[in-house]
Amino acid sequence: MEQIFYNGKIITMTEKTAAEELKKAPEAVLVRDGMIIETGTLDEVSQAASDQAVKRDLNGNCLIPSFIDTHSHFVMNGQMSAWADLSDCESFADIIAALTAYIDKNKITEEGIVLGYGYDHNFLKEGEHPDKYVLDQVSNKLPIFILHISAHMGCVNSAALKIAGLDKKSSDPQGGMIGRIEGSDEPSGYVEEAGMNLVQQALFPRMKIDYHQMMSEIQKIYIENGVTTVQDGASTESDINFLLKMSEQGALKVDVVAYPFMSALSMEDIIQNKKLYNTYVNRFRIGGCKLVLDGSPQGRSAWLSEPYLGEQADYCGYPWLKDCDVQSYIKQAVEQKWQILAHCNGDAASEQFISAYEKAVRELDCQEDLRPVMIHCQTVRNDQLERMGLLHMIASIFVGHVWYWGDIHMKNLGQKRAQHISPVKDAIDRGVLVTFHQDTPVTKPDMLHSIWCAVNRISRNGNVIGEDQSIDVYDALKAVTINAAFQYYEENTKGSIEKGKRADFVILDQSPLEIDKSEIKNIHVLETIKDGETIYLKK
Repeated sequence: MEQIFYNGKIITMTEKTAAEELKKAPEAVLVRDGMIIETGTLDEVSQAASDQAVKRDLNGNCLIPSFIDTHSHFVMNGQMSAWADLSDCESFADIIAALTAYIDKNKITEEGIVLGYGYDHNFLKEGEHPDKYVLDQVSNKLPIFILHISAHMGCVNSAALKIAGLDKKSSDPQGGMIGRIEGSDEPSGYVEEAGMNLVQQALFPRMKIDYHQMMSEIQKIYIENGVTTVQDGASTESDINFLLKMSEQGALKVDVVAYPFMSALSMEDIIQNKKLYNTYVNRFRIGGCKLVLDGSPQGRSAWLSEPYLGEQADYCGYPWLKDCDVQSYIKQAVEQKWQILAHCNGDAASEQFISAYEKAVRELDCQEDLRPVMIHCQTVRNDQLERMGLLHMIASIFVGHVWYWGDIHMKNLGQKRAQHISPVKDAIDRGVLVTFHQDTPVTKPDMLHSIWCAVNRISRNGNVIGEDQSIDVYDALKAVTINAAFQYYEENTKGSIEKGKRADFVILDQSPLEIDKSEIKNIHVLETIKDGETIYLKK
């Protein structure tokens, strides 16, 4: 198939600045068999085309490279599409009503499980997590598990605690916590970080997953947001098997890059799929491996070097893993020449990752650029950014925190630290390559909203959070296109509109470079194109 895209605003992402981009923008793009063949004037492109070329009139709309997701949980997002959506709940009463309706709709029995996701205690009327007494009002017979929007904590009812065997004698696991009723050792139903594993291991075998439906729905939200390369971060063995099945059945419309969860899988499990490293097989490959080093700043479980503000004096959160274990995992990754991604929200977790990586590179005399990635980077300090630059460590920043939880960070961290969350500008100024992500299903994979956040730095309450960390629109676009391609070692095939690259495009109703920056989040994705074929068309 051959197509000529013309009569629109074309952003190639090949220049250094927006001014140069607008000045040198081509009039047309020629695509043949999923590849970009030529860019230039309409006459030049037409001369390079055959008589069979289909002309695609952009009607003044904007053609840019499609967006690249640099961190999300592809399979988890698919699984949770069958859970009760609690994201709009504003009170315990709303949660009770939503879960009750979910039970009635799905006819759940005592052999099953009630699952919900997306509640945020920060925005509930009660300002607290719903404990077992709240969830018991839904049912004290059916086991219930609900997941916080951060995916780092959750709540269960009495029936779930009983099935999981959690009682007064249960101890907190390494890297996690079991909530207690105030003044006693009795579990409250709240579980945090590794504490969630204790209930999930007991409850999740009860889940009934319609894999056929999941396959048909799992990609939809990404495609509708113009994303054509997606990550499955912290993949389990079952996640990888599911993705292999999708790949074998030719069900993937987007490219999916998985990163096995090192602390959940053995080296043998990871190595057995080595043939998939860096080579797509029916749109699926493995890109490296993943570690989680701490929790959530809005949930107060991220590991900080200085205490949170509030009632708990000297509380700094806590690490998921011991230093020696982190060092061992990272050394294994560097020895295998694997790219490693590490979840670091708190600056103490950032320090653990940077120090361990510095040590591994030094001890192994590694000269290769393995492009390690720090995921989230919410409170990373400038002295740490300097060291990241020397290591060529990429900062994949969840810049949406500014909007979603900027006001909560002001409350939890205080003015100085909160103004430095998602420090995009300081990272760029220190030579650190920056990419953006939305951590889906934590938030939707809306790249235009992330760009808007990075440029405007406005919170839900209308406060400007860290104005000095705002960047221009073109640099923000780089973070979700060409920089994101670089993170995946795919900068030679994706991320810009250039001859010889794949025809992965998104058509927008307005140009992000020419609209008022305050309106960027209101731009609509009209069409998503993967390898020259339309996979989404807005109705």
